[in-house]
Amino acid sequence: MGWFEPVMAYCERTGPEVWAEPVNAASNAAFLLAAAAAARRARAARTPDRACLGLAGLIAVVGCGSFLFHTLAVTWAMYADIIPITLFIVAYLALALHRILRLPRIRVEAATAGFVLFSFTLVPTLDGLSGSDISALTNGSIDYVPAALALFTVAALDRPEHRFVGTGRRLTEIGVLFLVSLTARTLDRSVCAALPTGTHALWHVLNAVVLYALVVTAVRHRDAVE
Repeated sequence: MGWFEPVMAYCERTGPEVWAEPVNAASNAAFLLAAAAAARRARAARTPDRACLGLAGLIAVVGCGSFLFHTLAVTWAMYADIIPITLFIVAYLALALHRILRLPRIRVEAATAGFVLFSFTLVPTLDGLSGSDISALTNGSIDYVPAALALFTVAALDRPEHRFVGTGRRLTEIGVLFLVSLTARTLDRSVCAALPTGTHALWHVLNAVVLYALVVTAVRHRDAVE
């Protein structure tokens, strides 16, 4: 696939025009609002939380990349959409392993590398086992399953002495919201007949809330236990 090859990925897009996905494109404003709110919360911490400020910046980049994809809808813009959210997922996991689970650096690096490997091999493995294109069947949402599993795993492994802070419970609640947003993403194409705009915009809005909540949870945890 060439870098400028058109990508018709969502229900709302019916042609190659830049503004063929107005709802999907405009809904990326939610990421910019989430980024601003997360940055404000990180700066207002007991001491400015530089790690979470960086994550807030990544949320803004997620919104910009997604906007490019839902307007230009070509291959390079698709990667501008995918790469920032992938970086956020990996960076947040590493931060959570270090800050919440208190793993030593070598174990954080090993677990993060293992997560990346699992993420890249999950879909090919499932395709081989099922003989089907799992990504097509799930509208690409299968790619986010490792992130959901990691989120619930960190929540379950929250250190007993830190459970008074409620971090594990908050992460579980965020995980449930993430599953709801992922459902909206998955159903986008299947609801076209009844809802021409699809449900992908709802994924943007709910996912923006998820990313904001993750950053706030990390800030609160640091302030509570350090």
